[in-house]
Amino acid sequence: MSKRRSDWAQRPQARFLRWMREGYGALDDEIISAVAQPAAQRPDAEALEEHDRLIGTHRHEREMALDRLANYDLQRWANTRGRKALTRLYVLLALLLGASLIYFLLDTVAYMPRFGQVAVPTNNEVIARYIEKGLEETGAINIVAGMILDYRAFDTLGESTVLFVAACAVLILLRIDLDDQGQPMQQLIAEGSDDRHYEPKNDRILQGSAMVLTPIILLFGIYVLFNGHLGPGGGFSGGAILSSGLILYLNAFGFQKAGRFFTYKIFMWVSFFSLGFYGVAKAYSFYMGANGLNSGIPLGTPGAILSSGLIMPLNIAVGLVVACTMYIFYALFRKGGL
Repeated sequence: MSKRRSDWAQRPQARFLRWMREGYGALDDEIISAVAQPAAQRPDAEALEEHDRLIGTHRHEREMALDRLANYDLQRWANTRGRKALTRLYVLLALLLGASLIYFLLDTVAYMPRFGQVAVPTNNEVIARYIEKGLEETGAINIVAGMILDYRAFDTLGESTVLFVAACAVLILLRIDLDDQGQPMQQLIAEGSDDRHYEPKNDRILQGSAMVLTPIILLFGIYVLFNGHLGPGGGFSGGAILSSGLILYLNAFGFQKAGRFFTYKIFMWVSFFSLGFYGVAKAYSFYMGANGLNSGIPLGTPGAILSSGLIMPLNIAVGLVVACTMYIFYALFRKGGL
C-alpha cells in the first residue's frame, strides 16, 4: 500500500465511510432480523437492552465521526481560503479606518483660519498674556518655562506621565526578571555574558574619557535643571543631559559598577516621588488660584536662583523622570534589565 493511500485510510472521511459500510449496516441488519422474528423467538429483555445500548453507542460514534469530519473541513478551510478571506477583510478594514481618519482630519483643517489672519490662534490674547504678564505672574524670566510649568503645568504633567507609562510598558515587554529564589534566570545570564562579550574590556581611552566627562556632563545637567527658569534649559533638556552622562558611564564600566548607584528600585522610587510631587504641588496651586486664594508660595526676585515659585522644583522633578526613563530604555534594549 502506498503512503498516500495509507494516509487516506487514516483520515476521518475514510474511517467514517468504512464505519458506515461495515459497523452500522451490520447492526441495522441484526436489529431488523430480531424485530421480524416471531414473538416466541425474539430475544429476551436483556438482549433487547444490549441492542439498545449498541444502538446508542453506534449513534454516538456516528455523531462524533460527523463532528470530526466537519471540524476537519473547517480547519482546512481556515488554513486555505479562510485565511485569505480574513487577510483581505483585515486589509479592507484598515484601509477604511485610515481613509476615515484622513477625511476627518482634512475636513477639520479646511475650517481652520488661514495663516497670518487675525483669527489664527497664535494671534489671540493668550499669547499676549504670556508675554505681558508672564514675569509678573510666574516670576520666571524664561517665558517658555513659565508657560509650560505654570500656565500649562498639567499638560507637562501629562507628558511626564506618558514617559513613565512608556517606561513601564518597555519593562513589561523586555525585562528579564529573577526566578522564584531570587537568582538570575538562564536567559539573563546569557544576555549578560553576550553583553560583556561585545563590550571592550578595560579600554583605557573609553574609561579615561568617561572618568573625565561623566562628572562634567552630570554637573552641566544639574545646572540646566536649576537654571531653567532663568534661561534656556529646563526639565526635559536637563534630564536628557543627565541620562547621557549615565549611559556614558554604563558603556565605559558596565552594568556591575553602574548598578551600585542606579538600580530598578531607584528608578521606581525616583519616578514615583517626582510625579507625585508634581501632581500634588500643581493641584494645590491650581486649587488656590481657581478659588481666588493666596497660595503662600513666594515668587522671589526675578533673576535670582531661588525665584519663580514652584517652577524650579517642578523642573527638577521633570528632569529626574526624563533621566530615569531614558537610562532604563537604554538598559532594557541592551541587556533586558539593570
